[in-house]
Amino acid sequence: MDDTAQGAVRAVAARNLTKVYGAGDTAVRALNDVTLEFFRGQFSAIMGPSGSGKSTLMHCLAGLDSVTSGHVYIGDLDITTLDDRALTRLRRESIGFVFQSFNLVPTLTALENITLPLDIARRKPDQAWLDSLIDAIGLRDRLRHKPTELSGGQQQRVACARALAAKPAVVFADEPTGNLDSRSATEVLGLLRWFVKELGQTIVMVTHDPAAASYADRVVFLRDGQVVGELPAPTQQAILDQLAVLETPVVSR
Repeated sequence: MDDTAQGAVRAVAARNLTKVYGAGDTAVRALNDVTLEFFRGQFSAIMGPSGSGKSTLMHCLAGLDSVTSGHVYIGDLDITTLDDRALTRLRRESIGFVFQSFNLVPTLTALENITLPLDIARRKPDQAWLDSLIDAIGLRDRLRHKPTELSGGQQQRVACARALAAKPAVVFADEPTGNLDSRSATEVLGLLRWFVKELGQTIVMVTHDPAAASYADRVVFLRDGQVVGELPAPTQQAILDQLAVLETPVVSR
């Protein structure tokens, strides 16, 4: 897959991606022939009404769900051709995840949670990289604390550092501020923005929150399993305006 004319490098791409759940009369087409690209060093948000397919798209892009037809690429690798073992290795080595519910291991300290992906892969951390992540999340004095001893915002910052510990090709964030108050959400979004700007990280975030999406470089909108538009350099008001259009019922004639 070649670079774009602007010199941006594709980090993740979907080609004619379709996902159908069920069969026959009960079949649900969650994604319908989606072709889309996300670029290296870019913060992208995926938005759309409930049931639009945004979470399904993220799960397929991240190799967490199989596709019915079409292709998904991480860099130049077509992940739809991989077996389960290769997919597991890919997710461990090349993909980071940030979840709404943090998903920290309660028996591990903050530092142990951050290095967990590396420990599982039996890889030694790049200490300089790890130090930069710890400094970025601002929790060096709380590294020995367990998740229950941290606030929700602090837990999510640990989860963000964990997602980047292995220097992944892309980080997928699923409603990362959904369980946070506004102040903690602002801190986490600022952190994700910093990862992109200062570390060149690629982040793809699913969110329903226009304020969260306004931190992104670009917002992609879905409706009924299809890409129906996008906004570069989005503002919160422009996102609200676009969502209002998408949530207006389609009247058939």
